[in-house]
Amino acid sequence: MGGFKSFLLRGNIVELAVAVIIGATFSGLVQALVSDLVTPLIGAIAGGKQPNFADYSFTVNGSQFKYGDFLNHLLTFAIIAAVVYWLIVMPMTRLVSLFDKNKAATTRPCPECLSEIPIEARRCAQCTAELVPQSEKPR
Repeated sequence: MGGFKSFLLRGNIVELAVAVIIGATFSGLVQALVSDLVTPLIGAIAGGKQPNFADYSFTVNGSQFKYGDFLNHLLTFAIIAAVVYWLIVMPMTRLVSLFDKNKAATTRPCPECLSEIPIEARRCAQCTAELVPQSEKPR
C-alpha cells in the first residue's frame, strides 16, 4: 500500500491530473467560444440567419451524416491548437532558447571533419585528427 501511495503522490502524477482537469475545462470553454461567438460571426459575415453547424447533415439510404457537428469539432480543434501554440509553445520555446544562450558551450566542431567534439578533446573521435584543446590555445 505504501508503494501505491508514493506512486500517487509523485509530482508528475499530480501535475498530469491537474493538466487533464484544466484541459477538459478548457475544451468546454473553447466549445462555447465556437458555438456562441465564432458560429454567429460566420453567420454575420455570410449574411442571413445565424447558422447552426450542429444541425447540418445529409442522408444516404437512411443513414444520417452530421457533417455540421464535425465542423463544430474541427473549429474547436483549430482554436485549441492555435491557443496552445501561441500561448504555450511559442513562449516556452523563447524561454528555453534564452536559457540555452547563457549556457557555456561544451562542444566545438572538429576543424577537419566538422563533427561535434568535446571542447577539451585532443583527438577527434570521428577522423582521429590531432587537436589542441581550447584551454591550451594561445589567445
